[in-house]
Amino acid sequence: MDFIIMDLEWNNTYARKTKGFINEIIEIGAVKLDENLNFKDKFSCLVRPQIGKKLRGSVKELTNITNEEVRSGEPFTKVFSSFRRWIGSECVLLTWGDGDIRVLIDNYKYLNGINTVPFLSYYADMQAYIQSVLGTPKSRQIGLSTAAQELGIDESSFSHHRAYDDSLLSAECLKKVYSKDAFKPYIRECNDEFYARLTFKAHPISNIHSPLIDKSVLDYKCEICSGKCEQTKQWSYSNQYFRSKYYCPHCDRTVRVAVRFKQYYDRIDIRKTVSLVVPEPVDTEETAQDSEK
Repeated sequence: MDFIIMDLEWNNTYARKTKGFINEIIEIGAVKLDENLNFKDKFSCLVRPQIGKKLRGSVKELTNITNEEVRSGEPFTKVFSSFRRWIGSECVLLTWGDGDIRVLIDNYKYLNGINTVPFLSYYADMQAYIQSVLGTPKSRQIGLSTAAQELGIDESSFSHHRAYDDSLLSAECLKKVYSKDAFKPYIRECNDEFYARLTFKAHPISNIHSPLIDKSVLDYKCEICSGKCEQTKQWSYSNQYFRSKYYCPHCDRTVRVAVRFKQYYDRIDIRKTVSLVVPEPVDTEETAQDSEK
């Protein structure tokens, strides 16, 4: 089974049909490796925009791709039909993070009217695998360039933010840390559950009465004496967090408590922060003057 390492470049543009913004693919680059990670072939093509008329200035600066160049590219359907034939039937598609796959799904839905990617049978998130090897915390996502530096790869010969060069650099990163047994669990079958998970929009829960909220997390015990604290302010919601105040009579201290519940496809992520409310300093001179009066 071959490994196809793909990278996309896109332009964020307004789509009239959906009355919202979409990341329209403007370039695809890929390398084909055999099961031992030996180079077999490459694929590179500019994609002619059909949604946006012009590239954003930031995109032109980042990629060095011009409007004239993308206008000379091939239409989306033709490019990805060629790509589908090129990859063959027995392969695993890899990308750095799942952002490119999400963009590809959105483009197929908008331009071809289908909710799945026809050539996607097996997929692996290379970023997740390499970060696990490097011991990077899940809360921190590193970019391709950072990963290459940590792996001791010389980036000087690669053109950053060009699809083919980024796919080639990704391949070099994979070769540095690849283990067949360790990588196998990261390969996922692209079935209905795969698409449901990938397209699920994670969102914070804003209703404090939601049955998805674990009410016990809203309680607070003093971190110093472990005693039960008195809630002195009703819960309010702002900037994704429920917020309140608690007072410990034993320690005579007040704290702010903030809790966020974020719903993902198969879990609720909970973040809780506690900060001490520092009393405003008393102006002793002013107090003394008041007492003299």
